[in-house]
Amino acid sequence: MCKVVAYFRVSTDGQGRSGLGLAAQREAVSKLCQSRGWHIVAEFTEVESGKRSDRPQLREAMHRAKVTGATLVVAKLDRLSRSVAFLSTLQDSGGRFIAADMPEANELTVHIMAAVAQAERKAISRRTVEALAAAKARGTKLGNPNGAAALRRAAKGNVAAVETVKANADERASDLAPVVADIRAGGATSLPAIARELNERGIVTPRGGKWYPSSVRNLLARMAA
Repeated sequence: MCKVVAYFRVSTDGQGRSGLGLAAQREAVSKLCQSRGWHIVAEFTEVESGKRSDRPQLREAMHRAKVTGATLVVAKLDRLSRSVAFLSTLQDSGGRFIAADMPEANELTVHIMAAVAQAERKAISRRTVEALAAAKARGTKLGNPNGAAALRRAAKGNVAAVETVKANADERASDLAPVVADIRAGGATSLPAIARELNERGIVTPRGGKWYPSSVRNLLARMAA
């Protein structure tokens, strides 16, 4: 039986506390291992950006895999790293790893996927910097706590910045959809009841605060859009 060390990563403390993202990763790795009769000997979870390669939990996971003769398994390639250099170093070191979303990928495929992910990350970073610089040059006050709505009201919102806020909100709504469905299935269907359940589960709003009926209403509207 093949031994496996599972590594999970989320990019924010909020995701780590709420479990959002982690559940999906665990399910993907678990399904792969069950389908192939693999045994998970250890699990490591990290809250850290994929840009960084100096991640202690990943280092521990790689060490455990090495000393136990296990294979490192992640849900998706970007859970390891978006850096071509990092993945190449990992491959050159002899460390075996598999991504559950493409378990048959060979070294060339992994290298190409990493290169594409790295290029995408750089492009996103460049567009963000350019959008913020353009907004600042026009006199837009950055860091508005009210997000896209306030930017639109002030008629100063940079299109790219507004779209970024909207995209983040849409992604958050998508992540929360199964959680809300589970809450409703448990009998909590009113806005106050859903807000109470979200707060009791330790799930924060996109801005990191508590849930109220009004914020739940906005969430449901975004989920239905």
